[in-house]
Amino acid sequence: MLLLSLDTSAGASAALLDGTARSVSDGAVLAEWASEDTRHHAEQLAPAVAGLLDRLDSSGASPGARPRPDAVVVGTGPGPFTGLRAGIMTARTLAFAWDVPCWGVGSLHALARQAADAGASGHYLVATDARRRELYWAHAHAGAEGVEMIDGPHVGAPDTLPALPVYGAGAGLYPDRLAGTARHTELLPHATAVGAVALTALHRAGDPVAAGLTDTAPRYLRESDAKVPTARKPALGSGARA
Repeated sequence: MLLLSLDTSAGASAALLDGTARSVSDGAVLAEWASEDTRHHAEQLAPAVAGLLDRLDSSGASPGARPRPDAVVVGTGPGPFTGLRAGIMTARTLAFAWDVPCWGVGSLHALARQAADAGASGHYLVATDARRRELYWAHAHAGAEGVEMIDGPHVGAPDTLPALPVYGAGAGLYPDRLAGTARHTELLPHATAVGAVALTALHRAGDPVAAGLTDTAPRYLRESDAKVPTARKPALGSGARA
């Protein structure tokens, strides 16, 4: 199974994974791309996916044809409204066009797996930038059975987080306001980890429904900053007559 994985909850990233491999360490990652640009997800993502597909060996296909993924998985956040929506809608659109399943994985779950790969063990937190001087965060545990999400996702001020080590770029924004220590502050949720979480769940459960992968709803955690006007303002000012 060829799996396309996307995430735009912070930066933008995409990866192609071999779904028959049991882990990333088994060589599941076939190609990957990432950008820390947080403002141009919609423009960058589709060309990046096309570029990844072009890297794969398409021998046996018609000339110029790209291989087609067997499923698409996307990070569902939490994340800023516009960026997160760009990734999820791209994933849904591609899955519809290819007539393949589209799955969802929490982006902080992916970040928790990245933290474990970087050395996190026991109980810890992962955090990304929620803007407004707040963080998106979740509580995770890494042990012999892998990474388990204990609590979250949440959004809140840095000084309200539990007193545990905090991994991820969000931790690096407010290290002096955290009760725990900030660690590996270069980490952002990455599509490679999103895909790895999906494959691990799929291998354990046997099918997407049992694995909890069928929900692709975005986790915004709060409303968009953009508001629909409640009433039109007079074009000629408040003193205009009908």
